[in-house]
Amino acid sequence: MEALALDFDAVLGDTRPLWRAWVEDVRRRARVEVELPEDPVAAAGVLDGAVGNWRALLERFAEEHAPVHLRPSAEVNAALRRLSADGVRLGAFTDAPEPLARVAAAQLGVARRLEALEAGPGAEERLLERLGPGARVVRSPAELTG
Repeated sequence: MEALALDFDAVLGDTRPLWRAWVEDVRRRARVEVELPEDPVAAAGVLDGAVGNWRALLERFAEEHAPVHLRPSAEVNAALRRLSADGVRLGAFTDAPEPLARVAAAQLGVARRLEALEAGPGAEERLLERLGPGARVVRSPAELTG
């Protein structure tokens, strides 16, 4: 049985604009005066020390704002349905924090098609380990639909 590891942000939907919007919002609301790196993985470490409940705040913000930043792709969703029906195991990975990745997958309509969703540091490696040897990494919609 074939397995595909999808680069979430490149194939399914780019979570980075939603992440950046949340960072701006949390800076304003929580009055966070620390400099946050662009990279979500590095920023998570800084946020752990500055805003203890940042994951819950991120999840709530993502639920409210995901429709503005993430639009499902009919072509990608059709390909996922076809692959799933053919018995292909599907997983996705992203460096975005888990609450954001989970909300984004639901918003994009892909959550039920994914056997696994790995987020945060080392997500790609963890997903490939879960999917097993021979899993192929897909880094563009064209690779998925073509």
